Amino acid sequence: MTDLIPELRTPTADAGTGHVKTGTSVSRIDGRDKVTGAARYAAEFAADGLANEVANELLHGVVVNSSITKGRIVSFDTSAALAQPGVIEVITYLNRPKMRSFDLFYKDMTAPGGAPFRPLYDEQIVSNAQPVALVVAETFEAARHAAALVIVHYEEEAHETGLLNYLSRPHKPKGFKAGYSPPPDEKGHAEQAWQDADCKIEGEYYSGVEHHNPLELFASTVIRSADGHLTIYDKTQSSQNSRWYVSRVFGLSRSEVTVRNPYVGGAFGAGLRPQYQLPLAVMASLMLQRSVRVVMTRQQMFTFGHRPETWQRLKLAASRDGVLQSIAHDAVAETSRFEDYVEVVVNWSGQLYACENIRLGYQLVDLDQFSPMDMRAPGAAHGVHALEVAMDELSYQVGIDPLALRLKNYAESNPMDDLPYSTKELRACYAQGAERFGWNARPLAPRSRKEGTEWVGWGMATGIWDAMQMFARASAVLHADGRLVVSSAATDIGTGTYTVMATIAAEEMGLPLEHVAFQLGDSTLPVAPIEGGSSHVATVGSAVQGACEKLKKTLFKLAKQLPDSPFPKARFADVEFVDGHVRLRRTQETGIALAALLKAAETSRVEEKYLLLPNMLKQKKYVRAVHSAVFCEVRVDEEFGTVRVTRVVSAVAAGRIINTKTAASQVSGAVVWGISQALHEETQMDHALGRFMNHNLGEYHVAVNADIHDIDVIFVQEDDRIVSRLGAKGVGEIGIVGVAAAISNAIYHATGKRVRSTPITPDKVMC
Repeated sequence: MTDLIPELRTPTADAGTGHVKTGTSVSRIDGRDKVTGAARYAAEFAADGLANEVANELLHGVVVNSSITKGRIVSFDTSAALAQPGVIEVITYLNRPKMRSFDLFYKDMTAPGGAPFRPLYDEQIVSNAQPVALVVAETFEAARHAAALVIVHYEEEAHETGLLNYLSRPHKPKGFKAGYSPPPDEKGHAEQAWQDADCKIEGEYYSGVEHHNPLELFASTVIRSADGHLTIYDKTQSSQNSRWYVSRVFGLSRSEVTVRNPYVGGAFGAGLRPQYQLPLAVMASLMLQRSVRVVMTRQQMFTFGHRPETWQRLKLAASRDGVLQSIAHDAVAETSRFEDYVEVVVNWSGQLYACENIRLGYQLVDLDQFSPMDMRAPGAAHGVHALEVAMDELSYQVGIDPLALRLKNYAESNPMDDLPYSTKELRACYAQGAERFGWNARPLAPRSRKEGTEWVGWGMATGIWDAMQMFARASAVLHADGRLVVSSAATDIGTGTYTVMATIAAEEMGLPLEHVAFQLGDSTLPVAPIEGGSSHVATVGSAVQGACEKLKKTLFKLAKQLPDSPFPKARFADVEFVDGHVRLRRTQETGIALAALLKAAETSRVEEKYLLLPNMLKQKKYVRAVHSAVFCEVRVDEEFGTVRVTRVVSAVAAGRIINTKTAASQVSGAVVWGISQALHEETQMDHALGRFMNHNLGEYHVAVNADIHDIDVIFVQEDDRIVSRLGAKGVGEIGIVGVAAAISNAIYHATGKRVRSTPITPDKVMC
């Protein structure tokens, strides 16, 4: 790993280097490598140094995608492609390497579980732009040119695409997916309570398809050694997940495959499963016994999954003074023909507000489209949007300020089962966010303020997301020169994992940050879960702290065993680790430097490992969640329908914050994505073709610098020792939840126009 991730980096701490504590602001350890180009990503590793061993250079693969949506392949004509100079092979389902049974090893084999798409499996076409061939050549240019010459003959069948066209045939999800909880049973009698209520609202909500567009394209570089070992550099959120997948499908032992992902240029759910470029690259490498790279194009980034198109109906009822009497929330989402992709969409409506009558429903519609996939805050990003827009609408119905309505219905325990929260500082989020924003100056009536040609509106919404913890191992090694190297097969998708884990270790061991390195991104390192669900700090961070705690105890035992030990009668509780020393707490002059301790013990290194297992018996007694309150200001030009989000305040309660700088960066970035979700992002399909048409960054609109103005992030003090031994929860996904709803509500306050679908484009504002 030292060739990829230097063991020691000099961090740039805002308060200078040296001893740092969690909860302070520390710049990214890997920042310099990224901005100078020293950091290498999946498509940037070459077979340099191996060329002499394998007597070949790196080959390049380019994927050929289907031009139909449903049917079967009748035949291929690859003659023109194979005749091109430099072309080595065209791989299809007809000549691919033999693999283990797809049915046995694909289904439920990856995290998240399900039935992942099987590239080049057979002649069946199940979605438009499905990969049907891989052209492999000596150069990328030759492979790309030859790929355009491959002719595929199809027998086409009628297809069904577009959720709204088939809402009449939904079904309940089949099977099980880790992390998915079906809606709980009805509480009370929601429909009757809605019918009997004095004040009630009902609305339909629609969110279109969104596609992940991280800066780094999905890529896999497979480097084959002379002994047949495959070292794979993959764009993934888990090196071990990709290694497990490859070894099972291709019948390879663990010792034959190493997967590395030292740097990942954004993923946000797209990298939870191995995408199809990985098995295609491995197929080619095994078949040709060469090193191979396969990189998706930007257009192909639109072919392997997306945030699902979702339709919702939400009904709220309340007494005249604003006390909720009924919540009924139904959702129907798309899935593919080959698996039931599921999300937690409606359950949030049973968690946020106190109510005696709650009914929740979630169903799917099978379509001839690729499976949707997890995309930042899956389910919550659009499920909470519907609830929070409905709550805003209800506030006008009962004549109460939107924030006051939420406080009136604040849930002190989980409404569906009365379980307590592990921690919940949502009231403080409301209070601190409102004060920072100046909410008390907001007029209640819409269309109350106009500046020039723009109507000004203020809106707010609540956010909620799970506070998850998984299992992980970590290793901590103290070297004789005082360096500490901590390792786990974690992933950094740009969230600051390198820096946060090093900070946790440095604080626990009492070492300067520049003496600590955290190694990740290698499947040979101690086991770690996928980087998803905003769980990495609570999980891997706790394992890192545990490993360092064990290491301290081992070092203390070594110190006690020295002939002239400074701690002959001391207990572990009597000592502390500070500034590279272990010393007595009460007599701080009594101690020994860690480097001197290892020298005296005649050892070059001391290592300890720790397995973090969540205390499920304890955790299941609580509802574990992160919360937020989002306040925003919009300015709407009514004639043109253009919307500017000029101010956002996001107040977040997410346990102890380990690094305020990287955490605030995550939340502000998520707010940007929320603005993009609210106003810009939607992938448009031509249903006659069954094909996404705006599959590029010129026509798939995302927020750009000119769309983003003031974003203010507040972290409310919270310490949750139920979720993690660190007291930390996740901060990544909570930042997007509620943002689109707050913007929608602000648009109504500005214009009096209620828009219940996203994105809120100018035509919807003007109509």
